[in-house]
Amino acid sequence: MKHNKFWAAMGKVLAAVTVTLIVGLVLTPRAGAASTEKVLYSFTGGADGAEPHQGLIFDQAGNLYGTTFDGGLYGAGTDYSLIPNGDGTWKQTVLYSFTGGADGGYVDWGRLTFDAAGNLYGVTVFDGNYGEGVVFKLTPNSDGSWTESVLHQFTGGKDGAEPRTTPMFDAAGNLYGAVAYGGVHGCGAIFKLTPGSNNKWTYRVIHQFMDRPACSPWVGLIPDKAGSLYGTTRNTVGGCSNPPQECGTVFKLTPSSDGKWTYKVIHKFSGGKGGSDPSVSGLIFDDAGNLYGLTQAGGKYSTGVFFKLVPGAHDTWAYRVLHQFNGPKDGGYPIGQMVRDASGNFYGTGNLLGPYGYGTVFKLSPNSDGSWRFSVLYSFTGTDGEYPLGLIQDSAGNLFGTTVWGGAYGYGTVFEITP
Repeated sequence: MKHNKFWAAMGKVLAAVTVTLIVGLVLTPRAGAASTEKVLYSFTGGADGAEPHQGLIFDQAGNLYGTTFDGGLYGAGTDYSLIPNGDGTWKQTVLYSFTGGADGGYVDWGRLTFDAAGNLYGVTVFDGNYGEGVVFKLTPNSDGSWTESVLHQFTGGKDGAEPRTTPMFDAAGNLYGAVAYGGVHGCGAIFKLTPGSNNKWTYRVIHQFMDRPACSPWVGLIPDKAGSLYGTTRNTVGGCSNPPQECGTVFKLTPSSDGKWTYKVIHKFSGGKGGSDPSVSGLIFDDAGNLYGLTQAGGKYSTGVFFKLVPGAHDTWAYRVLHQFNGPKDGGYPIGQMVRDASGNFYGTGNLLGPYGYGTVFKLSPNSDGSWRFSVLYSFTGTDGEYPLGLIQDSAGNLFGTTVWGGAYGYGTVFEITP
């Protein structure tokens, strides 16, 4: 089954942290939580879905939407909504169950995206007509049901394969994203989908990765005010050594008036204390135009870092590590999208480790002298979820996210953190 590919990938991470996890559980005391956590929904692994590998989004009414990697009516994952009942409970509704056929199957890492009309967009990493994933659209119907349509079938050729991206719209309504593999050089690509009449979309690759110096873009893209796109890759030519690992890059794509895009690597990770593999956490801008992100590996304790890139003259960027994750103490291997509040604080998740071994929710706050304060808001125990992936925040400051496993039935949860 396709989900075995996910287990194989996660197995590499879990094997790498086994010793660290055991030591952490022995040496770290069971401290009380700094914030309140509430499980809004526990997946049963049946028709409602299983293993949500990605974060959530809000609609304008405050309802939550997300996807599961597995489960559903056909075992290929679901799209779902969570709507508050008004008494503190939430109702989960499956919007669509992927069949694993032409409609695609298994949504991995990337979130859903709304357009102005209330339609949802996303990607599946597998299945479709060629087995390499699809870009899909979900359209709400008047009776409350949703209709899925496929905007692009990935062939595994020049157009790429296995997208794990969060689709992004520009002001003109074009949709952008990344594919992790395939393409001309087998290293993935960045694509653009242009809408036409009768729900027909034109697919175009705007950059082909060629393994020099980077390969395999994962989660997605973010724009700056000038229309350039920024993203991350998992691989770097030659990789890293001591220990062997994926290094990765941060890149920039700049559009020109003739429709072409100029590609530039603005930071190349080298492993060690500087961190490695930023591919699955995405990037965030602050108001000054600085970029922030996470690596899921490397660092002083080999469990990831929180970093900042500061723009300078002639499009140079200065790299700085703001926090070294110490896995058993504060969580490690952060692989979910962060969120930034109006005060400049960042919130995110350590996917593994922490005091109980199942991940953490953390906060990073800037000090006036340029340093940063790190604090753990919550440590997962297993029954409340295992291995959190990414956060969003409501207007009251509450944080919402998902865990891959754990909860009442062991198939993952949707949770809320009240700081």
